[in-house]
Amino acid sequence: MTFRNGLASLLRPEDSVLVLIDHQPFQLANLHSHDPQAVVNNTTALAKAAKAYGVPTILTSVIAERGGLLFPQITDVFPDQEVIDRTLINTWQDPKVVDVVKATGRKQLVIAGLYTEICVAMPVIQALGEGWDVTVITDACGAVSTEAHQVAIQRMIAAGANMMTWLALVSEWQRDHARTEHTAEFIDILKHHMAGSGIAFLWEQQLLNTPVPGNAG
Repeated sequence: MTFRNGLASLLRPEDSVLVLIDHQPFQLANLHSHDPQAVVNNTTALAKAAKAYGVPTILTSVIAERGGLLFPQITDVFPDQEVIDRTLINTWQDPKVVDVVKATGRKQLVIAGLYTEICVAMPVIQALGEGWDVTVITDACGAVSTEAHQVAIQRMIAAGANMMTWLALVSEWQRDHARTEHTAEFIDILKHHMAGSGIAFLWEQQLLNTPVPGNAG
């Protein structure tokens, strides 16, 4: 196995491309590895972060006529973008998706979807075999059981995939607090999708802007 380490292994927004796979009602109906609300929240945060950092994002569904449209929380982030609908279970076998990804010229492939053990694992394993640097955002995925999710993660790690959560990914894209061009979007995403950290930050800002009484102390 080639170990993933060193500064160059960290993800960069200018080198990343995000593929969101099958976040649809049919899959959500049999999701048992995660709280469905958490998956919708986390995937929405991931989509917003990709947009904020200029990361090309490909949206794809499978047989949407029967399985349902992608969650509106995701498509609302990209209101003018076409969702690529497939019949193939394995996204990476569909040239309509792969060609769009390749056209970005980026090699850090970031994937999240439903279900982890099927619609995520298959394209991840194939793309790894074709030389792509693949990262799976585990908390924007989900499976029919906790076991299915965990086994799929183990399988993908064994194939060479990198595992992260959405907040870890955004922090890696941000990398330096001195980079202020995306600070407002970053804080807004935290406020709406990572309430503990986001609200704590707002509280900190409130305290910093609150005059200290003269007798404090």
